[in-house]
Amino acid sequence: MQFEIKSRWTGAVIFTAEIEADENTSANIKLGLAVRVAVKARADLRGASLRDANLRGADLRDANLHGAYLHGANLRDANLRGADLRDANLGDASLHGAYLHGADLRDANLGDASLHGANLRGAYLRGANLNGVCGLNDWIKNIQIEDWPISYTSEVMQIGCQRHTFDAWRNFSDAEIRAMDGRKALAFWRKWKSWIFQTIEMAPAQPTKAADPVETEAAE
Repeated sequence: MQFEIKSRWTGAVIFTAEIEADENTSANIKLGLAVRVAVKARADLRGASLRDANLRGADLRDANLHGAYLHGANLRDANLRGADLRDANLGDASLHGAYLHGADLRDANLGDASLHGANLRGAYLRGANLNGVCGLNDWIKNIQIEDWPISYTSEVMQIGCQRHTFDAWRNFSDAEIRAMDGRKALAFWRKWKSWIFQTIEMAPAQPTKAADPVETEAAE
C-alpha cells in the first residue's frame, strides 16, 4: 500500500512510500515504515510531520530531518548517525539507546525526551532545548530538585526554560535570577546553587565535540 509523508508546515505531500502493511496497521507504524523507505531512497524529509512515528531500531543514518516534527516518536535504538536534526521537534520522544554519533541537533527541541543510554558522541547540541530531558548517558545529565528539572552538558546548564553557560549561571546577580521566575527562583538558587555545582563537578558531562560546524566555517 502507499503511504504519504506530509509537510508539518503546509500539509503538502513530500514523499509517497510503498509499504508492506494492511489497513488495520496503526498509523504510527505505517508512518515509521514510510520514513524507512524515504530515508533509504535518500528523500528530503525537511519539515516532515512525523509525530508519534514508530521508528524503533530504524536505520536513519545521514537522514535529512531538518525541522521535522518528531514529537512523541519512538526512536528507541534507532541509528541516527550523522542525521540532520537541526530545529527538529523531538519533544517527549523516546531516544532510549539511540545512536546519535555526529548527529546535528543544533536548536532542536529535546524537551522531556528520554535519552537513557543514547550515544551522543560527536553530536552538535548548540542551542538545543534540554528542558526536562531524562535518562542517563555520558553527554547530557539531569537532576530533579523541587519544582525545576536541571539538565546539563559539558558547556551549558538548563534549569526549567533557562539555558545558559556555567559561567553565566555562576555570575548571575540576585536581580537577574529573580527576573527569571520571581522570589521563588531566587530562594531556590540561594538554597541549591552550591550543591548543584558540586554535583556537576562530581559527575561532569563529557564534551560531545570540540567545535560545531558554525565555528569551523567561521574559522575557514
